[in-house]
Amino acid sequence: MATIKATDNTLDQIIRNNKVVLVDFWAPWCGPCRMMAPVLDQLANEVGKEAVIAKLNVDENPFAAVKYRIQGIPTLKLFVNGKETTTFIGVQPLNKLKASIMQYAN
Repeated sequence: MATIKATDNTLDQIIRNNKVVLVDFWAPWCGPCRMMAPVLDQLANEVGKEAVIAKLNVDENPFAAVKYRIQGIPTLKLFVNGKETTTFIGVQPLNKLKASIMQYAN
């Protein structure tokens, strides 16, 4: 599975329609965000059956960034059954993100 692109118009639907969703709030000019990209691609490949990994460009989608109170990037938020459970700020290791997702997987 690959990461999916989320927008102001699609993010809430993605969160509602999937049991486990990790959303990466990022921007192309952000160095740490670019460092996270291959980690998230690998994560999507490893947990694709258990979770959706969505990426939201905060420059292109300011409403979602405001709604979810994004103050710095990269910020990753984990949603389970439509509810925000965990927030990660800054570059995160693959194993930490995977462990957080897998605790909610069936």
